[in-house]
Amino acid sequence: MKAMDLGLINFIQASAPTNSNEQQFVLGRMGGIARFLYENLPSYDIAGYVVFILVFLLSAIVYKLGFARSEKLGIARNIIIYIFLFLGCIVLTFLALFLPMIEGLIVAALILIIYKTRLWREKREEQKVGGL
Repeated sequence: MKAMDLGLINFIQASAPTNSNEQQFVLGRMGGIARFLYENLPSYDIAGYVVFILVFLLSAIVYKLGFARSEKLGIARNIIIYIFLFLGCIVLTFLALFLPMIEGLIVAALILIIYKTRLWREKREEQKVGGL
């Protein structure tokens, strides 16, 4: 009897009309990229997964460019670090819905890419000068 009641409640909740004003209010408060994804992807579930994947990939790129020292850490330690990064990105995904988290990670990745490129060029020029 109880399972039947729960099924009826789920049916009522699923068939209840959604308030368009509430959706517009929530979408209006979302960050730029998150709002774009939620408005243009076929379902909210897919949009949530895409936001999570973006946050994780961008966090991994920022970690790798800015903080990782792969020559000092073994493979097991790197796996542990990325597991905890994955778990932390679950929390960051909730923040990314209403804060510009994805945009901030993109900016951080671009800054670190520019920094690493300049560092690589300077080392290459030093080797040319030292080799002459």
